[in-house]
Amino acid sequence: MDIKEIKRLIGLVEDADISHLSIEEDGVKIKIEKELSNNVTSVVVPQQAPVAAAPSPAAPAASAAAQVPADDTAGLTPITAQMVGTFYSSPNPESPAFVKVGDSISNGQVICIIEAMKLFNEIEAEVSGVIEKVCVNNGDPVEFGQTLFLVR
Repeated sequence: MDIKEIKRLIGLVEDADISHLSIEEDGVKIKIEKELSNNVTSVVVPQQAPVAAAPSPAAPAASAAAQVPADDTAGLTPITAQMVGTFYSSPNPESPAFVKVGDSISNGQVICIIEAMKLFNEIEAEVSGVIEKVCVNNGDPVEFGQTLFLVR
């Protein structure tokens, strides 16, 4: 199951009048739970691996540094984290960043990696434009929905 399918499932849970959804496919179990505050927490667990807990939405200190004041984002489109994990701006420490401020990006272009449970997931741009701001630092933990980039 790819990241686009997981995002589609998360959207279905957000829009539906249900509190959780569990699916098992090809040895991978996906459980999506919606909390009363309408935040969606998703955990993807390989069947043989121990269960890992997603960071609590009650921890605003971790994401407060990555949030940008509303007046700085006028006319900009955010690209958000599609999962909980660790943000990496390049494929390895010796390589240059996938994108930096001022770079033009196109829909489908790899712009970063989010590592979750020892799996490195390439994150593709969902919009075309110019990177105006990188909102997280290399190696920072990110939460689902956290703004990673701002694009004009």
